Amino acid sequence: MREANYKHMKRIGLIGGMSWESSIEYYKILNEEVKHALGGFNSVECILWSVNFEEIELYQRTNEWGKCGKILGDAAKNLEKAGAELIILCTNTMHKVSDILLKNINIPFLHIADMTADEILNEKLNIVGLLGTKYTMSEDFYKSKLVERGIDVIVPNEKDQDIVNCNSRNYFYHHKE
Repeated sequence: MREANYKHMKRIGLIGGMSWESSIEYYKILNEEVKHALGGFNSVECILWSVNFEEIELYQRTNEWGKCGKILGDAAKNLEKAGAELIILCTNTMHKVSDILLKNINIPFLHIADMTADEILNEKLNIVGLLGTKYTMSEDFYKSKLVERGIDVIVPNEKDQDIVNCNSRNYFYHHKE
């Protein structure tokens, strides 16, 4: 019975490195979900393409999002060539350039906001708070996917967005055990 289950598993292409710490969380959660669903020694079949976040962050700061999209689009194309059957981007913020990424691949791309909306609706919620990077909170690439599904999204005011953004960056990039 187990053999039949794992033969239907799709190989996931993960685009990570933004930050590498969050990439670990995606990998961990995917494996926990597979183990929960299939039991035994089952684990996720995946290929990880990790980008250098220093380059991505520079392009974010200098508002060169097209260059970010090119890097991630190339990563997605390479993952598809390597045998990935679908793509997951291991970050919220970089979904801002998902339209560029999609132009490079012929396999499904799972947008985090679509999956988040599914979970919100499964919980029968219709109002949520959104925290993340300033880009994620202040722009529409994430919020609009939730709003399209009938979910009201509350974000902090601009001053509080700066605080949340600063705190999350400090945690991920300067956190010491």
